[in-house]
Amino acid sequence: MVKPLLLLSAAILGLLLIAELVLRFGFGFGNPPLYQGDDQIGYLLQPSQSTRRFGNRIQINRYSMRADEISPQPEGNLHRLFLIGDSIVNGGWWTDQGDILSELLSQQMAQRQPSQRFETLNASANSWGPRNELAYLQRFGTFGSEALVLVINTDDLFAVAPTAVPVGRDRNYPNRKPASAWAEVLGRYIFKGQADPRVIAARDEAGDRTARNLQAIAEIQAIAQTHQAQFLLAMTPLKRELASQGGPRDYEIRERQRLHNFVTAQGIAFVDFLPIFDRQPEPLGLYYDHIHLSLAGNQLVSGAIADKLTP
Repeated sequence: MVKPLLLLSAAILGLLLIAELVLRFGFGFGNPPLYQGDDQIGYLLQPSQSTRRFGNRIQINRYSMRADEISPQPEGNLHRLFLIGDSIVNGGWWTDQGDILSELLSQQMAQRQPSQRFETLNASANSWGPRNELAYLQRFGTFGSEALVLVINTDDLFAVAPTAVPVGRDRNYPNRKPASAWAEVLGRYIFKGQADPRVIAARDEAGDRTARNLQAIAEIQAIAQTHQAQFLLAMTPLKRELASQGGPRDYEIRERQRLHNFVTAQGIAFVDFLPIFDRQPEPLGLYYDHIHLSLAGNQLVSGAIADKLTP
């Protein structure tokens, strides 16, 4: 009787080990991108990480950018561009490093100016808003970039002040590796538990958030001007804002108008992608989910940005 039990136990352990290896090396569980809290920025990706999720390469350099390592200033005749934003710029685990907006923008610029060399930086993190992005630029500067492109989405008009509260408390912002791939799968998809009340409270900022975020954009524009960099603001819509999905809600229409009035008054070069998306023959194909872009969406956005930046 003992021997069959030992054999059964060994078989179960063997299956668990095989499943662990498949989850880890086949899907990337057990090695998620990690975050760290910051008093001013709120949070940012931990520097110098490299991982794969669902086959997609994710590379984070020493400046917490989703990019390969860079020099502090561009060298030789390299034209450096700086893309900053939230998960749309970052691309997340669903986008391979070669398909994120910054990589595609470098390719688009090179196609328009074949004799030139381009490099696009990518400072971004999930759910960053203009105030997170402003704090990052205040900390690190523009790295000698000739153009600074801030990409927001409609939700960013309502983004809260930078906070480190989600780090290590929200499963989307881990600050340490899980004990195993199995542990991550169970914690992320099976035993999710209740949301931490501190995280919920941190996302409930009172007052006129839009005004504060517009002020942050104005300060980002001032940083670009101080560093003699061209500044471009681009905004992508939520999927439900498309005309085929009903269009923006009343409060979004109101705040969108505030943004349009603001960029006109500030003299900011601005690309609103809502009408551009609506003109596409298959606009739903531009999305990976309700907000994030597919490869086709990234290609369209990077191409439109390149058009604005090309002399």
